[in-house]
Amino acid sequence: MASLKEVRSRITSVSSTQQITKAMKMVSASKLRRAQDSILRMRPYAQRLGGILANLSTLTEGSVENQYSQERNPNRVLLIVVTSDRGLAGAFNSNIVKAVTSLITDKYSRQFAAGNITFLTIGKKGFDTLRKRSGYNIISDYTNTFAALSFDTVRAAAERAMDGFVTNEFDRVDIVYNEFKNVATQIIRTEQFLPIQEKQIERNGSAALAADYTFEPSKEEIIRELIPKSLKIQVYKAVLESKASEEGARMTAMDKATDNAGELLKQLKLTYNRTRQAAITKEILEIVGGAEALASK
Repeated sequence: MASLKEVRSRITSVSSTQQITKAMKMVSASKLRRAQDSILRMRPYAQRLGGILANLSTLTEGSVENQYSQERNPNRVLLIVVTSDRGLAGAFNSNIVKAVTSLITDKYSRQFAAGNITFLTIGKKGFDTLRKRSGYNIISDYTNTFAALSFDTVRAAAERAMDGFVTNEFDRVDIVYNEFKNVATQIIRTEQFLPIQEKQIERNGSAALAADYTFEPSKEEIIRELIPKSLKIQVYKAVLESKASEEGARMTAMDKATDNAGELLKQLKLTYNRTRQAAITKEILEIVGGAEALASK
């Protein structure tokens, strides 16, 4: 049985940990509100942009050459992996890594065996995990993206992937991230980023509807400008989804950790009281035994 000093030390340690996890839960709750507001504002914008792009694509079908829609055999693949910069978020980051591993096994085993799978990581945890694995080639990492999250910080990652596709460095680009559903639920999404598919243009919005547009300067020039912007918005939206999911996962993890610390404190305090009672009983028995020994003399 542990001594009273050891039990008191553990109680103090667990109490301190509980205070930390409770504070982290409150901080994550505050950050979650901001992240949730950001993604809720972004979704209608992305949907509307997707709808406009779908309409323009229908109106200009066959008349505009789109370099981001060129279908090629996927011999060289780029995977954009979105994780977080910090841990203590339960299985948030490990689930993304598992999804990437499953994607390679199920879909890109031939390319991986040939060394033609490349990774672009957004988030420090994904970068740290993947770089330790044999055969995982990381071309670019954006480990400080979430420190000052904005469209400009994410745009560089999107442009790197888009430039690689246009220059035939990659034949296909997929993105893996956590989509925010609610505080307790995150949905892992694996989506084809490039080449653009027709359903991909319409995914964030409704199907193309008949619309009467006035074009200035021209339909072709507008669609050439909108497609790259839409792709960058798609990556930015994925990062915002991941950020909200991260704070939700961390809030849930810290809530469970606080509850577990509370249960452990109850057990430790019970152990402390039992140990203290046993020590008191032992001292009483020693005193009684000593008194009886003196009386017998």
